Amino acid sequence: MSKELIQIPLLPLRGLLVFPTMVLHLDVGRDKSVAALEKAMMDDQTIFLAAQKKISMDEPETSDIYSIGTLAKVNQMLKLPNGTIRVLVEGLHRGEIVRYMETEDEFHVEIEKVEDVHGDSHEEEALMRSLLKQFEQYIKLSRKVSEETLATVSDIEEPGRLADIIASHLTLKIKEKQEILEILDVKKRIQKLIHLISNEKKVLDLEKKIGQRVKSSMEKTQKEYYLREQLKAIQKELGDKDGKTGEVGQLKEKIEESNMPEHVMDVALKELGRFEKVPQSSAESSVIRNYLEWLIALPWTEKTQDNIDINKAEKVLNEEHYGLEKVKERILEYLAVQKLTNSIKGPILCLVGPPGVGKTSLAKSIASSVNRNFVRISLGGVRDEAEIRGHRRTYIGAMPGRIIQGMKKAGTVNPVFLLDEIDKMSNDFRGDPSSAMLEVLDPEQNSNFSDHFIEETYDLSNVLFIATANNVSTIPGPLLDRMELISLAGYTEVEKLHIAKEHLIPKQLKENGLKKGDMQIRDNALLKLIRTYTREAGVRGLERQIAKLCRKTAKIIISGEKKRVIITEKSIEDLLGKPVFRYGLMEHENQVGAATGLAYTSAGGDILSIEVSHYPGKGKLTLTGKLGEVMQESAQAAFSYIRSRAEELHIEPDFYEKYDIHIHVPEGATPKDGPSAGITMATALVSALTGRAVKKEVGMTGEITLRGRVLPIGGLKEKSLGAHRAGLTTIIIPDENKKDIENIPESVRAGLTFIPVKHLDEVLKYALVEE
Repeated sequence: MSKELIQIPLLPLRGLLVFPTMVLHLDVGRDKSVAALEKAMMDDQTIFLAAQKKISMDEPETSDIYSIGTLAKVNQMLKLPNGTIRVLVEGLHRGEIVRYMETEDEFHVEIEKVEDVHGDSHEEEALMRSLLKQFEQYIKLSRKVSEETLATVSDIEEPGRLADIIASHLTLKIKEKQEILEILDVKKRIQKLIHLISNEKKVLDLEKKIGQRVKSSMEKTQKEYYLREQLKAIQKELGDKDGKTGEVGQLKEKIEESNMPEHVMDVALKELGRFEKVPQSSAESSVIRNYLEWLIALPWTEKTQDNIDINKAEKVLNEEHYGLEKVKERILEYLAVQKLTNSIKGPILCLVGPPGVGKTSLAKSIASSVNRNFVRISLGGVRDEAEIRGHRRTYIGAMPGRIIQGMKKAGTVNPVFLLDEIDKMSNDFRGDPSSAMLEVLDPEQNSNFSDHFIEETYDLSNVLFIATANNVSTIPGPLLDRMELISLAGYTEVEKLHIAKEHLIPKQLKENGLKKGDMQIRDNALLKLIRTYTREAGVRGLERQIAKLCRKTAKIIISGEKKRVIITEKSIEDLLGKPVFRYGLMEHENQVGAATGLAYTSAGGDILSIEVSHYPGKGKLTLTGKLGEVMQESAQAAFSYIRSRAEELHIEPDFYEKYDIHIHVPEGATPKDGPSAGITMATALVSALTGRAVKKEVGMTGEITLRGRVLPIGGLKEKSLGAHRAGLTTIIIPDENKKDIENIPESVRAGLTFIPVKHLDEVLKYALVEE
């Protein structure tokens, strides 16, 4: 059977598709489309309508047009004022493009008519009924198709035509309509259409539910608005002009102005909604309000502009702190790195030293030198993790932790934050606060610090944390690992003298209402005050004594006794009473059985006299003077060494069987411990057993082994200061401590001779008077 081919103009359609038997208006404006339409009108008024694959294409190629379309008749044509042509077309028959004819002005194609393929008539009848039922349900859900349309399509008996007309009324995509147009098997066409209508029904059903929800929500909002307006009116009548509504408005305004992050603001507004609904008399109302006030009060974006000027910082540190050269140098290095990297991330500084040496004031100086706010919290005695992380809001009286409290007090996100006495934290059944501090001090974690009260994460990465401690041994290892230790050992007498003259005396004169010329303290009086009225590494006690002198002076001046008070070494006892402390002084003569050791205490360095006596007995070794375990072991080691070397030392080989030996360290009320008295004990023992005197001007420090080796010790600087004050001129030190000599002040070094030793034989050579 030969195919029926028709040569006909082609009109490409954008965004619509024409089915057979369908009548509709088209607006034609493209040049090629207008030419094709004019060509059709000149012939038999028939034209081929095929949809474009892409709507956006203005000049489609042959490959951009679907091959199956609809043969249609142009029933009417009208030119509009804007140049567009409006035509009325009627779809006649399906057709397929066989080939495109070569024309420049319009698309001209050769098409073949395609016929519907029918199957079992009963099956088609059943499918038609199912399709009509589905279409009826679709019309009920959709408002876009009128009910009259259903009456019209119900009268159609041809299944293919029914499918085409129903498809033309559905709001389907062009691609889906094209699929239906291309299905020639009537049964499959109806099945495809039933499937598409079913999907559309689901979408419409969902749209309807969403619409109902929106309507319900709008009605609820309108109801709430109406009730709020009523509440305002009632409050106004009762005289409560602002009421809770006004409070909510103020809080909302503050939340929006606080510059808090978006996720925190969402939480705050949600809590504000709860606050509005909860009765004002309810306990929960005050809890929510307290929480919102904390969120508003916290700094979220406010910061001070860093002004790291190394020269200015150095000037500030030198003006406010005398001495501490290595400490100041390390701080300036730290600030220099911060300026170069433009980042605060780095080691957390931990200033370690005894009380009163200026750890807190150093941190304040750092804050002023970099133009940052300063905030301090004390961790002494903190044993509850909630002190750091805050309490859950479910508890009565819940509050944020000390970190968040400190940030609120600072008012900026980049303060200098001093964690004072970090070594005084402890733990119990309420948790371990030092573990909570790990997150605070870890630069990798603290950008998302979590407080139990605030609940939302808070950024601590811009904070410059500085910690202080008196004793490193009580700080847990993981916490210590996050900090860089800077040691402040204490001040020498010379440094204390300068600090008193340059800082403490002017400060106390001002605080006690005295003028500069009202009171003068001579240097020798000040030195006596430092040595015999205070015993400390820092200057806190010294400041108290100077304040006492200022008060005494104020009384003398006010009573009219004198107009000006000069305090000398003699007159200081009249004002302050007898000296409170004594310090060790060197022996006046060389002694047998007594050696001078050097001790390091929390108050600085001092000398320690070790005495040994022996008497007939059975070799019993007695130790007195409240010695610790380490010091007792040092005495045992020295005793064992001397027994092993008795002949070389010219001691009776059986002395330990004939004599009892007593080692005593004076000031028995004071606990003493440490290994550095080892060589001193050994020297005193050898002196007592040989009868050779120990040189009065020699002091010594070092740990001893059973083989007589001398091991290094700590605190050489402080011990040297104690020796210098006591009048000693020679110090025997372990050879490995030679490197520490440069840390000793020049004024002290000049008056001392340092003898490094590796073995006890060398100690005895320099310490004992020659036979």
